[in-house]
Amino acid sequence: MEAVPRAVDPQRVAQHGGVVMRLVEEIFPLVEGFYVDLHKNPELSHAEYRTANSVAEWLTRSGFEVHTGIGGTGVIGLLRNGDGPTVMLRADMDALPMEEKTGLPYASTARGTDADGNEVPVMHACGHDAHTACLVGAADLLAEARDHWRGTLMVVAQPAEETIDGAAAMVADGLYPRFGRPDVVLGQHIGPQPAGMVTHREGVLMAASEAIGVRVFGTGGHASRPDAAVDPVVLAANIITRLQTVVAREISPSEMAVVTVGMVRAGTKCNIIPDEAYLEINTRALNGAVADRLRAAIERIVRAEAMASGAPREPEITVMQAAGVTANDPDHTRDVAAAHRAYFGDGYVIDLPEPVTGSEDFGVFGLPGDPEPIPYVYWFVGSTPHDVWAAAPGDTPYEKLAGVPSNHSPFFAPDREPTLRAGLAALTIGALTYLGRAEDAVPTGGQRAFQIDGAQPHVVPDGAPLAEPSLPTAAAAAPEPSEPHVAPFASESGLEGGTDGGVPRENTGASTRSADVDALREETGEDRTYQDVEESTRQGDMAEPMPDEDPDLSPAPPQGDPVAAPPPEGAPISAPPPPPGATPYIPGTYVPDGRPAPGDAYDPRPYEQPPEPGQDPPREDPPFRL
Repeated sequence: MEAVPRAVDPQRVAQHGGVVMRLVEEIFPLVEGFYVDLHKNPELSHAEYRTANSVAEWLTRSGFEVHTGIGGTGVIGLLRNGDGPTVMLRADMDALPMEEKTGLPYASTARGTDADGNEVPVMHACGHDAHTACLVGAADLLAEARDHWRGTLMVVAQPAEETIDGAAAMVADGLYPRFGRPDVVLGQHIGPQPAGMVTHREGVLMAASEAIGVRVFGTGGHASRPDAAVDPVVLAANIITRLQTVVAREISPSEMAVVTVGMVRAGTKCNIIPDEAYLEINTRALNGAVADRLRAAIERIVRAEAMASGAPREPEITVMQAAGVTANDPDHTRDVAAAHRAYFGDGYVIDLPEPVTGSEDFGVFGLPGDPEPIPYVYWFVGSTPHDVWAAAPGDTPYEKLAGVPSNHSPFFAPDREPTLRAGLAALTIGALTYLGRAEDAVPTGGQRAFQIDGAQPHVVPDGAPLAEPSLPTAAAAAPEPSEPHVAPFASESGLEGGTDGGVPRENTGASTRSADVDALREETGEDRTYQDVEESTRQGDMAEPMPDEDPDLSPAPPQGDPVAAPPPEGAPISAPPPPPGATPYIPGTYVPDGRPAPGDAYDPRPYEQPPEPGQDPPREDPPFRL
């Protein structure tokens, strides 16, 4: 494996990025439509069948070798482009069991079945729809501009991040032995910071987390005779009270730790003493030693309180979910952050002063505990509309963050355009930090992608995303990758037969994502918009590039068409309820494509003004106050 280059020139990376990102105007309407479609059609953890199918189709049409059904519904895309490092880009796909209350015209009304068999509403309240849309968009941009880089691009769409077991399932299913070990892993997460802002932090970025289930036992009886019973409700109450002393009295004040009892369940009626009670406890810590101490303290307290109460049985303590600390490699974080600053400008990229207490399973891809762990870099992309941010109460960023809808809120509504553009650029520039070649820098627009007519993309039917996932196999027993199966494509897709050195290429003359876009604009007299999505190569016969759907294996009827989304309506800043003092959106003040009508007053946003020659993106101060 070729070592990752350490001498990174941020200006060179930005120059390559500028060349690649000139293609973004062509691809962005499709990325935005893909995002809207995913937002309208969310799927719960371990059930991302439709989403995975859409990702696999997009990557297939972009020329990637595609593998599906990895670790459940995971999707892998590989684009080998000569000698060089292997860079892995990761996004998560799953949504949350929540009812959306954003009021957006493309708000989710989907429902799904949770792990307990209950029907629940489903919403993308954590931004995984944006992560996935930016992932496929970055993959497409890099495929179009492969003449500017060398190496292997590894694209990973991960299931089940919300249950903190999707990354581990993919690794256990032989992710690296089967498809290659990357030299660096890159990922991102949108959050409540101002839309378009990119945030980095070296070292510890996110906390370790555990979800612990506790079942304590008593002796049931009548409420009139508590002396003849052992009350598990009182036992549970004592445990809850005692747990509040763990952080206050057992953890050093210099360390961060959280112990939260988020669920208590006991009894059926006020005059019946039940025979058991159930609690679920969540912990957070910024280092593994503190996390271990929290778990040990919880177990000690639960067992001691059960003994003190005279419980007839030992309590049951189960670690249901666990995620380690997300700790960025410092050197690689500096490299990627420098490349982002060179591209976006200093005003749009900041260093996070302290870690966040949220948790992720992204760090699993770095193989923690392995003798040779894989370095990774993870960053945040802001998504809060600028007027909502400006109207939020408080003078400091931390005060404002408390006043805007955040991840896991039913009102979480990212500002589509600046958020997706920033995420798309950040992921692409991150990859080019390692894949870019200085000797290939060319004037903007001087290089057209896909110069060689030829090969069909490869599709490997590892496991159809629409099928129920099989249990992951141990990495050591993972099968060797099979020869890719070449799937036929419909003639209107613009992809024709033939190969060139094993690297798939797309026919430039027939692709609506490349040469034909100019002709399309000339015919319509306007720039490409959502109306063009139905004519894109992503709307070819889906049955040909992807395996046939088996209706018996589908968990539920899809909520809509696999990829196409209707044109978004209304203001992209919709994020009700607005903070105190915010100006409400007035219907009719925005034109259909989501931009302010002529003459409307609005804050300038990143990327809205056309860049000056040689400048990409604009270098004016950001339209948000930090």
